[in-house]
Amino acid sequence: MSTTFLKSEPLTEKEVSGYSPNVLAFYGDSVYETLVRESIVRVHQTNAGKLHKLAVDRVRAGFQAEAVGVIEPLLNEKEADILRRGRNAGGISVPKSSNPSEYRRATALETLFGYLALCGKNERIRELFDAICAAFPEK
Repeated sequence: MSTTFLKSEPLTEKEVSGYSPNVLAFYGDSVYETLVRESIVRVHQTNAGKLHKLAVDRVRAGFQAEAVGVIEPLLNEKEADILRRGRNAGGISVPKSSNPSEYRRATALETLFGYLALCGKNERIRELFDAICAAFPEK
């Protein structure tokens, strides 16, 4: 799978490090959800309502929090630091459907994916996403 439909030039790590964790999570949320939707469409040929339900199961905070546990051992020092920044970000409003701990872990995952995407590290995103998919195969 390849999600390289965005052809903008990557930013430097220094430039991306200047973004707040919440901004990185904002962007990373879309990166992660696009990967989830792509993987679901490649496996399931059904109506949009069912596809949406399958996607929601994988983009909800609880699932993303579990995914952090899968990728944490795979991260280098810089990536682990970005993950920590995302988890500790302020100004987060936790929805009623989630608890604060899992929501912070989910935000951390989105922060990491946003960081890697803006740096143009698509292969690394794919490695981490594939590890999540291997740990939680689709039904």
